[in-house]
Amino acid sequence: MREAYQSDLRHIVDDLIDMSELVGTALEDATRALLEGDLALAERVVTADPHIDARQLELDAKAVELLARQSPVATDLRLLVATLRMSSSLERMGDLAAHVALTARRAHPDPAVPAQHREQIQRMSDLGLIALKGAGEVIATRDLALGAQVEKRDDELDALMLEISRQISASDESTYTNAEVIDLTLLIRFYERIGDHAVSLVRRIGFLVTGDSLDTLSEGVDVQEF
Repeated sequence: MREAYQSDLRHIVDDLIDMSELVGTALEDATRALLEGDLALAERVVTADPHIDARQLELDAKAVELLARQSPVATDLRLLVATLRMSSSLERMGDLAAHVALTARRAHPDPAVPAQHREQIQRMSDLGLIALKGAGEVIATRDLALGAQVEKRDDELDALMLEISRQISASDESTYTNAEVIDLTLLIRFYERIGDHAVSLVRRIGFLVTGDSLDTLSEGVDVQEF
């Protein structure tokens, strides 16, 4: 019985890692669709998002079942509680990738990103993906030292979002169309939120490993819905 229980816990972690990989693929594909104007790829990202949603529901059901059936304590309890929050963060990251793809679809056949911002958007996507992969490693290894790198990537994302926002604000009316301003403002917010959710993931692992209250790790731990 105990061996089966430990196997179930390992599967919970494996499911979290699988979800993070699905979200990473969605993010990569969404950005490629955005910058290359690939409508078919954008459609694939949008249609794949319900699969990520379904994985969250399945994972949450497993966690709740183990909570009810095994009455876990200590680290096992923290794992299951953290899982319920981490699965939500991963699902939201998948939604944000889908929002990027929807922006690409809405703008098609016109470029969704003005030429002067293409490198910045690619960099934001790269940083988000690095942060997500780092969070996946932290989930797999519980190596909290890796979490600092995830937070560093999030800081870089925040800085890029502010940089682009200032460039938009400082421009004259002829620089962008109204649609470009709206789309670009939303896009940088989507990528910035992906970084925030990656930070939330590693901080949940910090709670799992140390048992410390999330509020003691640093300010702004919880990610508000977007």
